[in-house]
Amino acid sequence: MRPIRTATIFLRFTVIVLLLGPMAHAQDSVEPAGPTIEIGESVTSDSEIRNRIQKIFREIDGLAGIGVSVTSGVVTLSGQVEEAALAKKAEDLVSRVAGVVAIENRLTEQTAVTERLKPVIGRFETRLQQTLDYLPLLLVAALVWLLIGLLGWFVTTRKQPWGWLTPNAFIADLLRQTVWLGFLMFGALMALDILGATAVLGTILGAVGIIGLAIGFAVKNTVENYIASILLSIRQPFQPRDFIALEGMEGFVIRLTSRATILMDIDGNHIRIPNATVFKAKIVNYSRNPERRFSFELGVDADSVLHEALGICHETLAGLGFVLHDPEPGAWIEKVGDSNVLIGVSGWINQTETDFVKARSEAIRTVKTALEQAGFALPEPIYRLRFDNGVPTPVAGQPEAPTAAKSATRQPSSATIKPTPAPEPKVAKSPPTEQVTDTGVDEAVLKKVDDERQQEQGKDLLSNDGEDELGARPKV
Repeated sequence: MRPIRTATIFLRFTVIVLLLGPMAHAQDSVEPAGPTIEIGESVTSDSEIRNRIQKIFREIDGLAGIGVSVTSGVVTLSGQVEEAALAKKAEDLVSRVAGVVAIENRLTEQTAVTERLKPVIGRFETRLQQTLDYLPLLLVAALVWLLIGLLGWFVTTRKQPWGWLTPNAFIADLLRQTVWLGFLMFGALMALDILGATAVLGTILGAVGIIGLAIGFAVKNTVENYIASILLSIRQPFQPRDFIALEGMEGFVIRLTSRATILMDIDGNHIRIPNATVFKAKIVNYSRNPERRFSFELGVDADSVLHEALGICHETLAGLGFVLHDPEPGAWIEKVGDSNVLIGVSGWINQTETDFVKARSEAIRTVKTALEQAGFALPEPIYRLRFDNGVPTPVAGQPEAPTAAKSATRQPSSATIKPTPAPEPKVAKSPPTEQVTDTGVDEAVLKKVDDERQQEQGKDLLSNDGEDELGARPKV
């Protein structure tokens, strides 16, 4: 059994060696580096190769003067060419001719200036001729672009339908510009299609996108202001002639432009705030509601009858013609001071008829006069001084004075002052009409605002139709 098993193993090993041998031989073989070099009768003669190459060179500009020699299939190129590209081209052509075994490229570039300029001049003449040939087509393409652009200009300069699409003049103008740009782009596409150069459009759009991105980073603040202008023109947070507080500044609104909001303060000074700041800022609009509340404080003596003082303040304000009865005036005790009691007083006015500053000033004057006429003192700060009674201080080591002596030496303090009772309050009287100061609206600054708006009409992004982002304004 063992000899049979050994013979079987040997047979299998022999078969494996016989199978792997050809495979290893195939892996060791090397493929030819190029076309097989022919031998025998199939070899192309050197004269045939030279004649074929010379005929090819005579048909191509710049290669006719090249010398060609062939020996045993090895082609030698000699002479001068005008450009290095021609030498490379000649070598490529020779390598494609049947029967060529190797190439010896001995071509050199022409160094004479006149010879080197010949191909440049030739290319220039060719391109000039092509331009002249394309000139009628270029004129047609330009005419098509011009006609489409004029059509877009005619459509976008009409008042309608842009006024129907949006009541905001700034948004309508933005839509016009966008549509006109679309017409121009469409005209450019049609012109390029006529010229057969639509592939150039992708390159142009890519370049425009990159340039636009770079410009966007460079003018970031300007773009931010422009976008804020669009949003503010849509929201309409205030209207012309509104008195607003913005970023610590107060003034009447003159206009909203595409870059800034322009105010005029009560002194007639112009304030220009970038729209990006306005859009993000807290805005206090004092003119949005015609009714506005004023308040102030007055001090009365600490010994006064406070409920009577409050009644006089209330009745006095109610008697003023410019103070509204609904909401009614108010009077309250604000706080108790060291030597007086502060009374808070408030009233409401109609800003369309009454000036806020004048009304507050006149209310303070009238209420103060009424309190004084009613016998209420408006005290100044009081300082209490304390004096000793003149008794000598005992000294250590000396006998204390008798009690009788002490009592004899005590004198009433000259600093002790008995409080004088306050006079009886009097009933407050309404101030006579002729004594009330004019509280009408101050038109001086508003007239300057109107003059500024008249000078540059059509540049305001705010509407004057009484509508803002909260709707119609309330009326008194």
